[in-house]
Amino acid sequence: MTAPENAIATARSIISKSQYQTVITSGKHAIIADEPENHEGSDTGMTPKELLLASLSSCTAITLQMYIKRKMWIVDEVTIDQELYTIGKGTFIKSYVSVKGEVSDEQIQRLHQIADVCPVHKMLTGEIIIETVMR
Repeated sequence: MTAPENAIATARSIISKSQYQTVITSGKHAIIADEPENHEGSDTGMTPKELLLASLSSCTAITLQMYIKRKMWIVDEVTIDQELYTIGKGTFIKSYVSVKGEVSDEQIQRLHQIADVCPVHKMLTGEIIIETVMR
């Protein structure tokens, strides 16, 4: 398959002689990924699976915040807690959304709908094609 011309995001991961510590960069930002000590890592950063959940939970939080701001609702805090499970050959992600503020049951129901339409959620539940190219 030929990739589209313009990537919507890029990331680079570099691992050197350290056990599993990986430096991840995207634009001017950098984070560390690692494995826990019980998997022979140094536990200096989130695991790749935790980073996946972090992408989804932060996207959900940002999407909800954008909607809340547009509606001018009085919300003090949105918290997203997620859990990742393996089921058979697949994956199950449970997402818990907590909203603190002056919100009605109807507003909570609407936020529930909005939570499932963040861009990362759409990517993970849509078709994903991964092509690996050795350079």
